[in-house]
Amino acid sequence: MRTFPYPDAGPVEPRSANRYLLWLARQQKPTLALSTALESVWMLSQALIPFAVGRAIDTGIVTGSFNQLLWWVGVLVALTIIQAVASVLGHRAHVSSWLQAAFRSAQLVGYKVSRTGNAIPRKFSTGEVVSTGASDAIRLGEVYVVATRLFGAVIGYFAVSILIFLISWVLGLLVFIGVPLACLVLLLVIRPLQERQAAQREEAGRMTAVGADTVAGLRVLRGIGGEHIFVNRYRERSASTRDTGVRVAWSLSDLAAVQVFIAGAFGVLFIWLGANMVLSGAIEPGELVSLFGYSVFLIGPIRTAADGVSRFIRARVGARRIINVLSTAPDVADHDHPQDAPGPHSPLIDSHTAITIAPGIMTAVVSSDPASSARLAHRLGRFDDAVLAEAEVRWGPSALHRVPLQEVRRRIVVSGADPELFTGPLRGELDPHQRHTDEEILAALQAASATDILDGLDDGLSHEVAEKGRSFSGGQRQRLALARALLTDAETLVLVEPTSAVDAHTEARIAQRLHGARNGVVRAASTGAGLAASDGAAAGNRTTVVVTASPLMLGSMDKVIFLDGDTFQAEGTHHELLASQPAYRKVVIRSE
Repeated sequence: MRTFPYPDAGPVEPRSANRYLLWLARQQKPTLALSTALESVWMLSQALIPFAVGRAIDTGIVTGSFNQLLWWVGVLVALTIIQAVASVLGHRAHVSSWLQAAFRSAQLVGYKVSRTGNAIPRKFSTGEVVSTGASDAIRLGEVYVVATRLFGAVIGYFAVSILIFLISWVLGLLVFIGVPLACLVLLLVIRPLQERQAAQREEAGRMTAVGADTVAGLRVLRGIGGEHIFVNRYRERSASTRDTGVRVAWSLSDLAAVQVFIAGAFGVLFIWLGANMVLSGAIEPGELVSLFGYSVFLIGPIRTAADGVSRFIRARVGARRIINVLSTAPDVADHDHPQDAPGPHSPLIDSHTAITIAPGIMTAVVSSDPASSARLAHRLGRFDDAVLAEAEVRWGPSALHRVPLQEVRRRIVVSGADPELFTGPLRGELDPHQRHTDEEILAALQAASATDILDGLDDGLSHEVAEKGRSFSGGQRQRLALARALLTDAETLVLVEPTSAVDAHTEARIAQRLHGARNGVVRAASTGAGLAASDGAAAGNRTTVVVTASPLMLGSMDKVIFLDGDTFQAEGTHHELLASQPAYRKVVIRSE
């Protein structure tokens, strides 16, 4: 039994499809070696069976020697047993090497997607990523099965060539030269197959993308009556994928027909030449039977060669898709010349807007352009180092994009305006690192005014959250995400429009409780347990940034910063800015 996920195997080779396939092979050398050895034993035992049958006829039946017949029958039984055992064990090794390559590739794609930020969605659609991690990874694993079979087929081919040389050098030379030529002929049929399979893979990816987009927006589509538009789009993509699949089937049928023709031609030629040799006395009748067996055996290496080329083409197509994902540069990465993380209670200074986020207080950011304040939150959370290289954010004495990423993620947490919920128990959704007790989770839910959600669930915190939290309303998802953000106990927490989907009464309760939650004094109603402060973020000294234009939230803030677009205009309390800044008043009243 193998454990999953696999441990980190070091740098991946993403420069070409062939290099990536070789890199995967190096990760499973013991399994591939065992699979190759068993496949070779299986092919050799299969190649020797016609030889044993021929010898049983010539030395046992023709001469009437019962002992010789018994001996060669025993050899046949032994070869059959060896072949059966090697086949069973070889199949297990084949499946193991196949699944190792497929799972390792799927794991790499999953890790890349989870660690690359927005770079992957900008480059690929959801459907393309899903198809790459599932379909392409499985197809890629097939090449390691056929590679070991091809090696065994080559061993069997050389063994049979030698055995035929012992019967007739003419027939031996015919096999030694004819089989490789037959494989070359198959390449002429396989060449168009490569292009058609690549086209079919592209169409399948587009169809999956349309399907994923449709499912993701199904509720909205039903609300506006636009389902038929996406159904027609999916139908068109499906028809295009079907047509490319039919063209692939044409090439596959041509390949199968050529394989049958070549194998049949070899069989007819061998029997005809062998029969003439028997009539002329050049070979024995048993050797003719052996030749027939060899001709049947040679069908295997020819088909394996054709199948190997076909699967290798498909694997290269899949590998190219996978390395396209793996070679996507992340938006954030540790700097070559890092700077030390600042001490606790260090301010965040945004050079683009010239504002300072003071530590230990609750600060709201309001902008006449909501996109500007959202971009500010994006910079404070360090989601794109290229942006920070041009519009630097200082974290105390250090440049934020040069601080080790792990330290930034541990101490600065951003909860976006459209947070994601994942499938699984609600308890694990709210506290994925399992650092809090149920009482502390309930305290966070109370601070987010979300305990009513829990009251409506039969299983409470053990409730299984549906995909993307679709069983919850927009306001419920927002409140659960706020509770999750509070449970991070981050030294600096950035909340982007945390109450935009809730009603005014709920928003007022959240605004009232948020101070206490961030200062570590919120208490669960039933147990009195409170939220614990994280390392370096003692109670009463944690920094909270709220991007909002809601008067209810703004009224509870220690300080409000007002931006006119990306330009700093003023700062003060909510009431001070209402009295002194007409532009601020206009923005806030419009949002009310």
